[in-house]
Amino acid sequence: MTDAPVLYEVRDRVALITLNRPDRLNAITADMGTAYADALHRADDDPGVRVAVVTGAGRGFCSGADLSVLAQGPEALESFTADQPFETLPTCALTTRIPVVMAVNGPAAGLGFVMAISGDVCFASPQARFISAFSRLGLVAEYAVAWLLPRQIGRQRAAEILLSGRSVDANEALRVGLVHSVTDDVVQTALDWATDVAANCSPRSLATMKRQLDDADRLSLRDSMAESLTLMAASFRQPDLAEALVAKSEKRPPRFSD
Repeated sequence: MTDAPVLYEVRDRVALITLNRPDRLNAITADMGTAYADALHRADDDPGVRVAVVTGAGRGFCSGADLSVLAQGPEALESFTADQPFETLPTCALTTRIPVVMAVNGPAAGLGFVMAISGDVCFASPQARFISAFSRLGLVAEYAVAWLLPRQIGRQRAAEILLSGRSVDANEALRVGLVHSVTDDVVQTALDWATDVAANCSPRSLATMKRQLDDADRLSLRDSMAESLTLMAASFRQPDLAEALVAKSEKRPPRFSD
């Protein structure tokens, strides 16, 4: 359905999720936000999918919450916050088992800014713009972006970007570490990265590493080391290591189980 607010397709064990309101720069309504979360969890629950890529249709990634909803007042806006489980929030890419790659093809503003930085890896096109915008709308640092952004680019840079609400272009985003690379064909670059990971990396390893990265913010070095040693011992006994070694000796891609 090309008129669906979120498109979903699978290619080579990679789910491509496309925000699909190009006439509104993919501005999010509450229903569209739910559809986005549903698409990510659909990919996460599918044993035939190992990586997800998220992008926007047309010339934008996501311009944030739809302004027509913002204009309807507090009651309408509460649909973005009321009774929202953690797993359905715009940051839901953080809670998936599989890696999520963001292909930011244009403006990512407000809620879209939060979505973009919630991915595990972020690629940007030269047309990408990252705009927190909250301070310029009389809002706050929404959806834990004040927690997320400093962990990616440092507190002072994060504070300057959030407090000013200014636009960060693709080159600055690359310089400060907000994105991994800037490329003309951002969706294809993201798909190439995702396809390589899907074909050559253990799904069990990917899921465990995502959890380790998340846990690292809450653990001391000593506790993180203890956890990794326990996980290492378990991984030695998993079939994935044996399969990887056999695949190398036979000069073929590994056939990891889902």
